[in-house]
Amino acid sequence: MVEIPKHFSPVAEGEREAIPRLAGERETLVALLEWHRQTFVIKCAGLGQGELSRKAVAASALSLHGILRHLSGVERWWFRQQFAREDVPMLYYSDEDPDQDFESLDGDIAEATARWHAECDRSREIVAAAGSLEARGASQVTGEPFTLRWLLLHMIAEYARHNGHADLLRESIDGCAGH
Repeated sequence: MVEIPKHFSPVAEGEREAIPRLAGERETLVALLEWHRQTFVIKCAGLGQGELSRKAVAASALSLHGILRHLSGVERWWFRQQFAREDVPMLYYSDEDPDQDFESLDGDIAEATARWHAECDRSREIVAAAGSLEARGASQVTGEPFTLRWLLLHMIAEYARHNGHADLLRESIDGCAGH
């Protein structure tokens, strides 16, 4: 058995915070996003750098390491850059190398994991500080406005999609699936 890296502490399925079924809209959306974030932690727990960086599905550039880097960039892009309008640089992206989040896996897993945790923490702060689900951000590309409600739903879908990828990757690495 591979030693569990300290940056991906194990979270058993039963230890995840349950998604409230009789809660307000904001509490439900935030809980669902947190549930998907914890699902991703479960997919990565117990694997070392080599396994997390392995592109385990033939004809695909996907790896758990790449998804980790991608999700860090997505958290930053949507919550910090688009919604809160923070002037922070892009992560793992440039016009010359737009797929470096998935392709350039030369960085350390501990560093990538710490960055993801930091981006999730900052996203949580931004959500908590927003006055309502009607609070607005706007696309830096098109100028199109969007609400915090839309952003939370978009991020839930983003995590759900990549958790499906993580399921396939993890199963091909060591047979673990589900959760």
